Amino acid sequence: VYALKGINLDIHQGDIFGIIGRSGAGKSTLVRCINMLETPSGGNILFHGKDISAKGADVNQYRSRVGMVFQNFNLFPHMSVLKNITEEPVHVLKQDKAQAEQTAMELLGKMGLADKANEYPCNLSGGQQQRVSIARALALSPELLFFDEPTSALDPELTGEILKVIKSLAEEKMTMVIVTHEMQFASEISDRVIFMDGGYVIENGTPDEVFNNSQNERTRQFLERYHS
Repeated sequence: VYALKGINLDIHQGDIFGIIGRSGAGKSTLVRCINMLETPSGGNILFHGKDISAKGADVNQYRSRVGMVFQNFNLFPHMSVLKNITEEPVHVLKQDKAQAEQTAMELLGKMGLADKANEYPCNLSGGQQQRVSIARALALSPELLFFDEPTSALDPELTGEILKVIKSLAEEKMTMVIVTHEMQFASEISDRVIFMDGGYVIENGTPDEVFNNSQNERTRQFLERYHS
């Protein structure tokens, strides 16, 4: 049994892809495969024309060029906010520590968290932790940023602050793939929207095509819950 079947996608620089569908549809698996956090059992994943899923491909080098924001934050609990953000740039990208810290402070400022640099994750709200995890992903200067349901672990009032951050990244033309249950947000921010069901991409189109002029009965049934 395959989790994903017959998927063929092109993501271009500056694109924002929204991925929607029921729980268990394969959305997170798709993102984890593109990011090589899961090893695909078939097919090819091309990045700038190179097959990064091929045997012997430098997966770590690829991962240093793409960022991932998880639904449950995945921050290191024993490290301060600042250390969480500088750890990879210093140890993976071999950046100068002072430079990495300066970049981290600029990103924290952008997230409205400059005063939290020396705090530990346990002292932050869920929304603050997720903004730190976005700053951590951005610290690698990624060419492509994945979000796996970035608001699903948050209270409704904290969801808005994360969506606002993602919208600001969209304005900066960051290439993003966003798995989300926030339909209105997906409709507003995405250049293209994918509806997945049973491991297949059932529909792939502009937000207007998918949300307002869906060609597929399964898509329409799924969206009925959000239109009512």
